[in-house]
Amino acid sequence: MGRRYRRAVREDGGVEPAEAATETAAATGAELFNPSTYDGAGLDPESRRIMLATIEFFESRGRAELKRADHEREWYSDFLDFVKRERVFSTLLTPAAEADGDADKRWDTARICAFNEITGFYGLAYWYTWQVSILGLGPIWQSGNEAARRRAAELLDDGAIFAFGLSEREHGADIYSTDMVLTPDGDGGFTANGGKYYIGNGNEAGMVSVFGRRADVEGPDGYVFFAADSKHEAYELVQNVVNAQMYVSEFRLNDYPVSEADVLHTGPAAFEAALNTVNVGKFNLGFASIGICEHAFFEAITHAHNRVLYGRRVTDFPHVRQGFVDAYSRLAAMKLFGERAIDYFRCAGPDDRRYLLYNPITKMKVTTEGERVIDELWDIVAAKGFEKDGYFEMAARDIRGLPKLEGTVHVNMGLVLKFMPGFFFNHAAYDEIPVRRDAADDEFLFNQGSTRGLSKIQFHDWKPVYERFARIPNVARFMEQADGVRVLLETAPPTDEAQRQDLDFLLTLGELFTLVVYGQLICEQAELTGLEDDIVDQVFDTFVRDFSGFATALHGKASATEAQQAWALDHVRKPVVDAERFERVLAQVTALDGAYEMRP
Repeated sequence: MGRRYRRAVREDGGVEPAEAATETAAATGAELFNPSTYDGAGLDPESRRIMLATIEFFESRGRAELKRADHEREWYSDFLDFVKRERVFSTLLTPAAEADGDADKRWDTARICAFNEITGFYGLAYWYTWQVSILGLGPIWQSGNEAARRRAAELLDDGAIFAFGLSEREHGADIYSTDMVLTPDGDGGFTANGGKYYIGNGNEAGMVSVFGRRADVEGPDGYVFFAADSKHEAYELVQNVVNAQMYVSEFRLNDYPVSEADVLHTGPAAFEAALNTVNVGKFNLGFASIGICEHAFFEAITHAHNRVLYGRRVTDFPHVRQGFVDAYSRLAAMKLFGERAIDYFRCAGPDDRRYLLYNPITKMKVTTEGERVIDELWDIVAAKGFEKDGYFEMAARDIRGLPKLEGTVHVNMGLVLKFMPGFFFNHAAYDEIPVRRDAADDEFLFNQGSTRGLSKIQFHDWKPVYERFARIPNVARFMEQADGVRVLLETAPPTDEAQRQDLDFLLTLGELFTLVVYGQLICEQAELTGLEDDIVDQVFDTFVRDFSGFATALHGKASATEAQQAWALDHVRKPVVDAERFERVLAQVTALDGAYEMRP
């Protein structure tokens, strides 16, 4: 049996002692989130109290109740009661400007990501109601409508949730084609008619931020963002479009009255508010994916390491050993990249917009790596992963959704590609980005400004941090491949118009580029945390193999030129094999056997 959660929150905000995780795992700097040992170190007292209280909420309910509610697709009113009682959303999601002097309220990306990870750890549904509230609040906090902002802050204090009415059934998130039409009423307001689809929290949201267009104005000048009330008689809740605990609504507005006081943004500013809201919200998905993978990992290693087949411990089989080490390395990489990306988010400003590259990579790469982690683990636990009483069957289902929310992988890869020339060829000197876990308000996120000019954003030189890790064999080997992407763009870039429009080719090129950026921030975080070389080497062992796979795929693309094909084959590499290093990393993995088991 695993070590079950044994933690209680004291009245003074402290925590009762818990069994320590293994020293081996904790020493890596990439240890997994473990509710049994988590102490909220580095957080201010109120943030720490909220995180520990959230853990205690789930653990006191226990796994059986968690699974029952999931299987019965029960709306999580008990969780929302907890959120209201403990002022969770109110504290974490109210910017300092709207805090009315409450020093604990601020928009702090670091603690928001910590809450993402914790809620993802216990179930995507609980994270989802928080995530779509963040999206719903985005256009409000960006708005010049002071009354709407005050109303949102009051609703948060009352325990309300929020919704983001952007997507439509016919158009998805193609906001250029919205059919939510606002007709002027002659008194300075509008009458809204139209439907929205895939709108989380649309059943209970205190405010729904709705994107539409004016009937009497063509083009971007006609865009409007406005706030709707989900309980208004002209707000028709049609259905929950998914079969789950979360409520992903379809709703219609039927002659819904929109007063001037309800309007949040008009014209191009409404369009930019939509994109900038997604910029803020999509970042969360990577951390939810991390939380899901962590819980599944504990369950998988405890099962496999205590199982004997054909007279052998399951974790002694070579393919199982490799699967666990790969899954652990990928999960460590997800955490390292995400933690470093937080720093760039929090340091962002008009003169430093590098976060706009790291953001879609967090959304796209971290979430797809999460799928790979679960796939590796599922191949090991096999039929166990379907059992109704375990967490894993939830993880296997829910991990698939994250790459497909807030823009598909393809949409985000298309965005990433816009930064590629600047990343390789347009460097600028920046001050070193520090670790940002201070209790500060990230106000720039609601003042991001224009969404244009992405291709002109400059980046710091990516090579120096790699060079500082060149002593590690697989980092050195990966550097050969990474610099090859620059060489490819100089010597055999997509040249003709047909190839520049060939998204199938470009997506694979984008995967190669993404690995370079991903590895760069991982090295930066490893340097900041003093991560041991064994873990870094094993992480880049997977990257060398991944790069080789994408290079092989590029070689096979229909539109690949002879020069591109030759480049691709020339950059296939085998990782540097080190059996002793592999065994040391495997020992850290197997040490997690029994490290955590949710209360029954």
